[in-house]
Amino acid sequence: WDLIGTFDTEKGAFDATLVTVDGKAVATGGDFDDRGQRKGNNKLILDEQGAIDLAGQLTGAPANIASVEAKPYTRKPYPPFRTSTLQQEAGRKLRFGARRTMSAAQRLYEGGFITYMRTDSLTLSAAAVASARALVADRYGSEYLPQKPRTYASKVKNAQEAHEAIRPAGDSFKSPKTIASQFGATSDEAKLYDLIWKRTVASQMKNAKGESVKVTVAVSGKAGAEATFTASGKTILFPGFLRAYVEGSDDPEAALDDQETHLPAVAEGDSATPVAIEPKGHETKPPARYTEASLIKRLEELSIGRPSTYASIISTIQDRGYVYKKGSALVPTFTAFATVALMEQHFTDLVDYEFTARMEDDLDEIANGDLDAAPWLRDFYFGNGHSGLQNLVSSNIEEIDAREINAIPIGVDADGNMVVARSGKFGPYVQRGEQTASLPPDLAPDELTVEKAIEFLEAPNGDRVLGKDPETGLEVSVRTGRFGAYVQLGEQQPDSKKKPKRSSLFKDMSQEEVALEEALRLLSLPRVVGQHPEDGADILAQNGRYGPYLKWGKESRSLEEEAQLFTVGLDDAVRRLKEPKKRGRRAAAPPLKEVGDDPNSGKPVVVKDGRFGPYVTDGETNASLRKGDTVEELTDERAMELLQLRREKGPTKKKATKKPTKKKSTAKKKATKKKAPAKKKAPAKKPAASE
Repeated sequence: WDLIGTFDTEKGAFDATLVTVDGKAVATGGDFDDRGQRKGNNKLILDEQGAIDLAGQLTGAPANIASVEAKPYTRKPYPPFRTSTLQQEAGRKLRFGARRTMSAAQRLYEGGFITYMRTDSLTLSAAAVASARALVADRYGSEYLPQKPRTYASKVKNAQEAHEAIRPAGDSFKSPKTIASQFGATSDEAKLYDLIWKRTVASQMKNAKGESVKVTVAVSGKAGAEATFTASGKTILFPGFLRAYVEGSDDPEAALDDQETHLPAVAEGDSATPVAIEPKGHETKPPARYTEASLIKRLEELSIGRPSTYASIISTIQDRGYVYKKGSALVPTFTAFATVALMEQHFTDLVDYEFTARMEDDLDEIANGDLDAAPWLRDFYFGNGHSGLQNLVSSNIEEIDAREINAIPIGVDADGNMVVARSGKFGPYVQRGEQTASLPPDLAPDELTVEKAIEFLEAPNGDRVLGKDPETGLEVSVRTGRFGAYVQLGEQQPDSKKKPKRSSLFKDMSQEEVALEEALRLLSLPRVVGQHPEDGADILAQNGRYGPYLKWGKESRSLEEEAQLFTVGLDDAVRRLKEPKKRGRRAAAPPLKEVGDDPNSGKPVVVKDGRFGPYVTDGETNASLRKGDTVEELTDERAMELLQLRREKGPTKKKATKKPTKKKSTAKKKATKKKAPAKKKAPAKKPAASE
């Protein structure tokens, strides 16, 4: 556990984190390994009760500023984009996948707006450098321009540098507004061009300079405990290249200010009152899953793939069912585990990173004309002093035990029976002896424990085919999923990304007793009740995670019972939509929109209508829609981004109670609020990804 203290001084209030107790450092998340075990015994570990007791001792206790350390810092601009860094940055900033990024880049390139987008080069032509420097001097002033042009060298092994870095095309860069007017302000092309323009211009600007401040507070506890807290702040003294990254903001100076973390101008020896000390629990988290951006970065580090193949690699592993996306995270499937086991046990060389990297190098030499393709291919297939592909396959194929390879150990039950997961023709399933049970298709392998597997094995198996749909001839089945029982029309086709139509069972329906006729009615939802007399738009009756409701454009109203989805008439629907939305305890308003599951919490994300406008929520974190966001155009990626930004800001602090003696007529307005600065919790926004 940690302690977060809010300290009140004459210069203002700020938050700080506990770092030592009686001279002993307090353990943080970095002091534990990935199994939750502490790495050493020299740090103090606070449990919940200990944190609560210590907070009580320190709240309101005597405290003072022990030290104030200020250090200058300098930040250099990032190089222009190459293929991999463009894909990574578009993934982080825009939530674009690699394929989406390259598609937008291709359209920009074909329109003559950017240079070739498949390159390892970080070099800008002399004309491009001159254009960027002229733009910097004209738009920001000569003080932002370094004396000499900046040059960058690629750190990528065997970089393919036949082309320039990715930059705006021509000797005079078109402004992002010009591209937005041509493609549309919210288009992928406009967003990606804005990213490229800023990165290119910033790469030819001066360093950003600032000052970082660390404040240490000493607190003497009521029961004798001596504790120290620290807070860090950052101030930008000269924005340098950061100025380019706030281009297009309504208020660039305010945007730069958002990247600062301000602390009151306290001095060593000043009095500080701990007006609130809050215990805060923390958990050791596993390493983050790969995203498309981080996987591309790792491939580049291993020298696997090239600028022309990164996007296709990412697409292929998804199209073949080896991974699926959960938010922005790439989650491996049971099929992937079985495939990797097969390759590692029987074709080790083919999945060796160094072998693949050497093969990429050979292919580069062939492409450059330095190596003859025919002899290389012959040696690769038939072998030459080593086992070729033909011999490797023929000698191993008979040794493969498909059933053994396809068994992914989960653990043993209380009786010592092995529990395994397998990937089957109709999806993943779990097995214990002769007993089997289907697994939800969206269950990640690392989330399947022995206990959860036994739950699936011992649950009544209600998955069954109910019959055929008379209109399409497709089978109708009832199944068990992550959110309960549902009916499904047809099967997921291996070569299609389109999911079969599904509909959840009503609360009063039984999976064991549901019939074909009921299933077909469920699959007919949402039902068009009729057209609204005001605008002729459809009124829909549909079911959601929060119950049945009517929807007409942006308006929605709850229904009392699920059966009303099939019985509510047009007049009744129009009347209900005219009524004010209910906000009682009986039923929550239906969401304005449902999006995917959040990659951090794993919970479903919806858009709701709040007191101050629409907001996205996963049930734990709420984030208001920003200027330019609309409910209709809000994407899954944007919703997840808003939630993540809100999490990074941390919880909103309540105002500290002001003491009458603290009020001063000469005090600054900011200080008299006695409120922890909202920016204190938020880390500075990074303007661009690091190389």
